[in-house]
Amino acid sequence: MAYQLIIIGGGRMGSALAEGLLRAKWCAPQDLAIVESSTEQRTALLERLPEVEVLTTLELGHVDATTGAVLCVKPDHAEGAARLAGACGVTRLLSVVAGLSTARIEAVFVAPVAVVRSMPNTPVLVGKGVSAIAGGSTVTKADLDWAESILGAVGTVVRVSERNLDAVTGLSGSMPAYLYLVVESLIDAGVHQGLSREVSRQLVVGTFEGSAALLAATGESPEELRAQVTSPGGTTAAGLRMLEGRAVRAAFLEAVAAATERSRQLGR
Repeated sequence: MAYQLIIIGGGRMGSALAEGLLRAKWCAPQDLAIVESSTEQRTALLERLPEVEVLTTLELGHVDATTGAVLCVKPDHAEGAARLAGACGVTRLLSVVAGLSTARIEAVFVAPVAVVRSMPNTPVLVGKGVSAIAGGSTVTKADLDWAESILGAVGTVVRVSERNLDAVTGLSGSMPAYLYLVVESLIDAGVHQGLSREVSRQLVVGTFEGSAALLAATGESPEELRAQVTSPGGTTAAGLRMLEGRAVRAAFLEAVAAATERSRQLGR
């Protein structure tokens, strides 16, 4: 049986995409399949997504002229998985593999293939991800629209040139870890000032969530919202003066630069 979409790799990202696509009614469950070689992971997928076919490997009969595929495997398995997809007749592929260029994927296909490369971040697991997409050498607007419709089921999608994907990786791809470090540090700060860890956690996580919602809802700039909280000579001004004195802003600039450069190195 041929499927409308085949997700190659049923880990956290692949399973989250499958759930998001079904939730958005992107396709019927019987038109979606997941390829997963791990027996343990296949069992978990069957329990989590009982209506979706979970395959041990990709075969010719699973693909027809309309079948698209999403590559969600680890980088060291990606070119082999892409080669198998090409041998089975896949002609349209969305890759969420970090550091693997569209040219490297295209090179393992015998026939022409439309490759869209993406860099999503981990909030796709709760339908709140941000993903950037870029097209390979033969990609059309229709191919980009197709890829955006898939990733749009689990969050927001932006389109960039492929040369900018390393910067996307260094910024939004790594950004959840940066923010978790900030949250972790603020919880510790509350504890150091005498709050219980649970109270500090509630205050920090709730404020983090509310501040992000306010930023998204108002359309005001971060600078404007920060100014609204900062009274001259007040408590917030004292805290911000300390952060600026410790070059926190510069540290974030350097962190994104370092992550971007590492992404470039991994792609070589």
